[in-house]
Amino acid sequence: MIPSLRKQFNASFTPEKYQTFLQRIDDASDTHVEFRLAETPCFFPSELLYKMTEYGKELIRQLVENKGYRERSNASIPAEFRVANEPDHPMFLQVDFGLVRDTNGELQPKLVELQAFPSLYAYQVTLAQNYIDVFGLRRFEGGKNLQFFLSGLDERSYRELLRAAIVGQQDPENVILMEIDPEGQKTLPDFNLTEKMLGVRTVDITSIRKHGSQLYYMRRGGRVEIRRIYNRTIADELQRRNVGLGFDWRDDLNVEWAGHPNWYFRISKFSIPYLKHESVPKTWFLNRLERIPDNLENYALKPLYSFAGLGVVIGPKKQDIEAIPPERRGDYILQERLNFEPVIETPMGMTKAEVRVMYVWLEKLTAVLTIIRMGRGLMMGVDHNRDMEWVGASAGLFVG
Repeated sequence: MIPSLRKQFNASFTPEKYQTFLQRIDDASDTHVEFRLAETPCFFPSELLYKMTEYGKELIRQLVENKGYRERSNASIPAEFRVANEPDHPMFLQVDFGLVRDTNGELQPKLVELQAFPSLYAYQVTLAQNYIDVFGLRRFEGGKNLQFFLSGLDERSYRELLRAAIVGQQDPENVILMEIDPEGQKTLPDFNLTEKMLGVRTVDITSIRKHGSQLYYMRRGGRVEIRRIYNRTIADELQRRNVGLGFDWRDDLNVEWAGHPNWYFRISKFSIPYLKHESVPKTWFLNRLERIPDNLENYALKPLYSFAGLGVVIGPKKQDIEAIPPERRGDYILQERLNFEPVIETPMGMTKAEVRVMYVWLEKLTAVLTIIRMGRGLMMGVDHNRDMEWVGASAGLFVG
């Protein structure tokens, strides 16, 4: 989207550079990256990224600072996942935008979804830096000042912010990244890079045990107390897999949360029908629809709590909706479908880009990085663009 940089990149691209890039990401991650990485980063005008970061803040604050919404969102938290000692605001937030053209032909961000849950905070730094290094982007005309950190952050200040959020005042030895079967997750590269960056060990939630109010796990034949948890465990995956745990989420535990679990439910697709903002498409809870629209091809049906597009139906049929039992329809939304503009010029044709703005909220709400999903299909998730080239996970760069 910065035409001069895009032309230089496309002209200088070689398959050999791309293979070097992929190998470097694997080497840095100490594992093979299982999802597809795009051949290119995305070059965004700084003013467009700034608009998205500000829109995201406005949407987040509209929910967090609304006492009425806080009360209504109590209903979104299943009783078995209601955790004590909830803070006044979430620590990690993601806001996803697509780009559409308005009546004046200008690109405008439109909300796809938002989530109070961690994303690839360690991995994305490695990805962006390797795009710059392997493809020699700083040698491009106009590329000398290419940036990927937002809010004036740099590598040092970002690392310290992330350390304050994840490790806090604890010894990293007693802080864990908690996930289900982490070795089997596609996000394993981020787990490994988090440990490299902060010394935080990844622990399978099924291996955690409780003694009194203290959680611990076993390492080298001894107990290691868990005093702070960087939570990466998705509740609906626990339910789908019927995972048995050695503790109860509702227990009064002697543990700090780096990303309190309750906020995963409060700020999610559940939130979207309550938002009033120019970037938000029309959205309804399925159980509150007076009638099913005739033009369903212009809508998307989405379950409230799922990741990576699981269960989303673009252009659903009437029978798709009728097949959902009435008592379950409150767990779905019907959302106006937007026609996202293909904005990235590639050798395979114009390609759409979905932009995730990543936030950390300690003393203040701070935009830190972007994750880009490139695609030419109906859905933008990396799992939905596997058989194409010049699509997949990418990084957003801008001239600072």
